[in-house]
Amino acid sequence: MSEKTDKPNTHLPDTLPVCPVRGSVIYPSMVMPIDAGRPISIRAIDAALTQERVILIVSQRDKEVEEPGADDLYEVGTACNVLRMRKNADGSVQMLVQAFARVRVQQYRKADGYLQASVVRLPEVEGKDTEVRALFREVKERFENLLREGKYLSPEVAQFVLNLEDPSQLADYIAFHLEFKLEDKQQILATPSVVDRLKRVAILLDAELDLMETQRRIQQQVKEEIDKNQREFYLREQMKAIQRELHGEEGEVEVEEFREKIAALKLPQNVLSEVERELSRFARMHPDSAEASVVRTYLDWITNLPWNTRTEDQIDLKEAQRILEEDHYGLEKVKDRVLEYLAVRKLKLERQKNGEIPLEEVSKGPILLFVGPPGVGKTSIARSIAKSLGRKYHRISLGGARDESDIRGHRRTYIGAMPGRIIQGMRQAGSKNPVILLDEVDKLGVSYQGDPAAALLELLDPAQNKEFTDHYLGVPFDMSEVLFICTANFPQNIPGPLFDRMELIEFTSYIEQEKLEIAKRYLLPRQLAENGLKENQVVITEAALMRLITHYTREAGVRNLEREIGTLLRKAARTILESGKKRVRITDADLEKYLGPARYQPESEARTPQVGVATGMFYTPVGGDIMFIEVSVMPGKGNLILTGQLGEVMKESARAALSYAKKNASRFGIPLEKFDNSDVHIHVPAGAVPKEGPSAGIAITSALVSALAEIPVRNDVAMTGEITLTGRVLPIGGVKEKVLGARRAGIREVILPKQNQPDLSDIPANLRQNLKFHFAESLDEVLDWTLVGGLAALERKAIPPTPKKARRSKVQPAARA
Repeated sequence: MSEKTDKPNTHLPDTLPVCPVRGSVIYPSMVMPIDAGRPISIRAIDAALTQERVILIVSQRDKEVEEPGADDLYEVGTACNVLRMRKNADGSVQMLVQAFARVRVQQYRKADGYLQASVVRLPEVEGKDTEVRALFREVKERFENLLREGKYLSPEVAQFVLNLEDPSQLADYIAFHLEFKLEDKQQILATPSVVDRLKRVAILLDAELDLMETQRRIQQQVKEEIDKNQREFYLREQMKAIQRELHGEEGEVEVEEFREKIAALKLPQNVLSEVERELSRFARMHPDSAEASVVRTYLDWITNLPWNTRTEDQIDLKEAQRILEEDHYGLEKVKDRVLEYLAVRKLKLERQKNGEIPLEEVSKGPILLFVGPPGVGKTSIARSIAKSLGRKYHRISLGGARDESDIRGHRRTYIGAMPGRIIQGMRQAGSKNPVILLDEVDKLGVSYQGDPAAALLELLDPAQNKEFTDHYLGVPFDMSEVLFICTANFPQNIPGPLFDRMELIEFTSYIEQEKLEIAKRYLLPRQLAENGLKENQVVITEAALMRLITHYTREAGVRNLEREIGTLLRKAARTILESGKKRVRITDADLEKYLGPARYQPESEARTPQVGVATGMFYTPVGGDIMFIEVSVMPGKGNLILTGQLGEVMKESARAALSYAKKNASRFGIPLEKFDNSDVHIHVPAGAVPKEGPSAGIAITSALVSALAEIPVRNDVAMTGEITLTGRVLPIGGVKEKVLGARRAGIREVILPKQNQPDLSDIPANLRQNLKFHFAESLDEVLDWTLVGGLAALERKAIPPTPKKARRSKVQPAARA
């Protein structure tokens, strides 16, 4: 701040620096603050301070001109003393000036980046005293009339003007404070005569009074022309306006409520700036407008998301194990993985408390993928995991989702836009670290609206989901603390990049013994309660439950089993009411009466060894079983006939078996001409059921060699394994289900590939009892165990090699002498 030390003087130098102003005129005796931001003005002020602190204030003709020249400025301005000056941080200048003289510019010229003007003072021309007094009184009276007519001026300014006694000042101050045109104000400044100035101001006041009178007259005419209906309409409009005003107050309250909620959320800075921008827009809108409704909904979503709300993990391994065991029978691998996750998290928390690792490392959760057939407990185990962790749980079904917006939401430019299912799930969970189950991820569809599986890539990547951005929100939301669990029936249907982000945990189908335990522990008590029965009113024997499992259901899980138990209990409830019995006992013999004849008859072993019939084993998602491979050799032309709805891989196994048999024909006692003069027909019964896979290779080979060599195959041996042309036996999958299916069919000896020997550990020891296992590395070993008499029977039929005939040497006759 620059301070002036001596009193303001009225000395007028011949040359003054020029400060152009836009849209206003300053008159003598006025003290005014002036803000200068243009370089031309700032340099002029600096020049004035270095000289006599006198500056010329001149109005621009066109206020849009940034660099005014001589032609852009009026010829009459005001000489002012610079009382104070202060420079701001942004380079602009504020100064306080006191005007003391009207001056006329004789010449403008540029000097050092600012304008200078050669000036002369305009003399103050007094008029006749009586005329001046009359005009003074007339002007003041008209000014008072203008104020009475409703022209608004602040009371302090109006009273100051009315108290003025100097006619010249009265004219100047009225011209300054009223909204006259710039040209009119400039003309008053350029008029040296007091009388002429007062006359000019009087004319302008008359024009202003006439304008206000005309407005009043028009309003009166319009009001008189409104009839009764129009008045009612006018009143209705007034009511609407009043309601809008009231709603405006409510809108201010709503804005304040949003502001308080946003402040309490402690949002990240990048999110906060976007939300505050939307809130500022909302505050400027009318509450009833359509756009305000859109922004209100957006702010409502933002303020109801759990940005910093989380639940504390209850990491007690023993309690978690108890909950998992209580809710589910079996599923040991899954339970072990959950307990491992809890153990790792507990160790991380301890290290975080000691300051060894940051909190972000603790928050990261794995992406678990539960794969298995329907009904084996994939969905329910996820709920138990949330329960054991003490976290919120939310399930999102993705089956059939075909639109990317289902995952990421719609942009707010669309009508009816909403966030995607993920953000909706977070809001419903009400926690930043819930357990979210993404159900049926293998059943996502693809359409022209986008690929929802691709939209999941960012969400399910632990390195990226810290800044998951929903299209509707438009700001990142931290999903790194969420424990995602996905379920699928067929993992091959999941896109590779998405599958790569998940940790696979396989759910196998339940065996009969597991289904029996599940039925006794969970299904039967639940169905008793759902059907209004007490615990002891209906008793289903263990034998009845086992027969229900084997002969009335065929599934991997237990859903149909629970339905059949429910059917039995409903029929028992009816029996109790109709017969008056207090207790009903259902045995295996009663099942046909209640449920009808058995729907499924498990395959049983063949009664006797047969030529060309081998027992194979197969796996389906609903369990394992045995199947018979039948081979018939008949006269023909060397054709291979395959029937039974065999898939391409199974057909290739049959061709490989035939090639192996041809190659070893002499060793097995099979004449080679038999292949040329016979047709080989391979058939797998249950022709309506498609069959696929390489694991029937050794069974096809055994049946083929048996039919060609006419040696029976043992009926008490079941086998599975893939073959090669050289006679090697390769590993297969589904060993547990296949072995249990063979055991159920009465098989006592099982042939498995040597490399599948470790898979037997998945089968409980009590179920492996009374079963004899052979582990084969070559087809010779397989044939030795499957054919009646083994390889010895084949060797007895072996065709000896044809001996080579000795060549006769031609004896040359002796030469005659």
